[in-house]
Amino acid sequence: MTTYAGPGTASGATSASRRSAKAPARAARRRSSARAGRRSTRILLNLAAIAAFIFATFPVYWMVKTSLVPTTSILGDGSSGAPQVLPFPLTFEHYARQFQGSAGQQPLSDALYRSLFVALASVLLSMVVAFLAAIAIARFRFTGRAVYLIALMGIQMIPLEAMVIPIYTTLRDADALDSLWSLVALYLVFVIPFTIWTLRSFIAGIPVDLEEAAMIDGCTRFQAFWKVLFPLIAPGLVATSIYAFIQAWNEYIFCLTIMNTGHGTLPVWLGQFTGKEGTDWGAVMAGSTLFTIPVVILFILIQKKITTGMAAGAVKG
Repeated sequence: MTTYAGPGTASGATSASRRSAKAPARAARRRSSARAGRRSTRILLNLAAIAAFIFATFPVYWMVKTSLVPTTSILGDGSSGAPQVLPFPLTFEHYARQFQGSAGQQPLSDALYRSLFVALASVLLSMVVAFLAAIAIARFRFTGRAVYLIALMGIQMIPLEAMVIPIYTTLRDADALDSLWSLVALYLVFVIPFTIWTLRSFIAGIPVDLEEAAMIDGCTRFQAFWKVLFPLIAPGLVATSIYAFIQAWNEYIFCLTIMNTGHGTLPVWLGQFTGKEGTDWGAVMAGSTLFTIPVVILFILIQKKITTGMAAGAVKG
């Protein structure tokens, strides 16, 4: 039996074949449009990243630039009155003055020693205390544990400025003013709550099963801690110790309050370049650059540990 294909059937087949022929072209256009969209998004993100980088680093560049130009060129070039963007003419006179010192001013070496002593002592003591406390909170259940955790967070909400006068009068009555150890004790009070809370999250992210498996294999509790828990928590210790170091390194108010003139740390030492006759901006910027260098070197040396520690603390197992 022969089937007759009318004109409608032929035209339908033709249109279907045309649509099937155009489908790859449309798919190619969609892929090309998607690639162009992704490329545009990538360019915009790169531009935003460059803008953020410039915004973040320009103050640092301006600090270093100001420390390298003569005093007469800091606020203007003399003709237009506009500050110079490039450090010309170049000079190291401000750095030379920092190392040579001036009569009646605290030497840079003394302020650097005091800052390093206070910062390192605060880091070491706070890490020991906070680490042991964080292990107790993360691994043991005891009465008042939740209240203790809430108290740790509540302490962080108290503004430090509200504590200046009470702390000063307490140290004065105890005859403990103008003491580096008093300064270390103060920094411990402010740093330990945050470090305990942070280290607790690191330790809580390590399964207890690892320690139990080590003890089943013959390790004592201390050996399980030292060989299993401590290596895993080391990046978190590094990341948390950086916070304690920066807090002690940058602190200004309490050092200014309890230490006598000429016995301050680097932040207070920088203040001596501002007097009744104005501010010596070249000396301030040179001192600020020297003040920043140790922290930058520290970050370069342990940046991998910091990254690992921050990533580990962000995920709780």
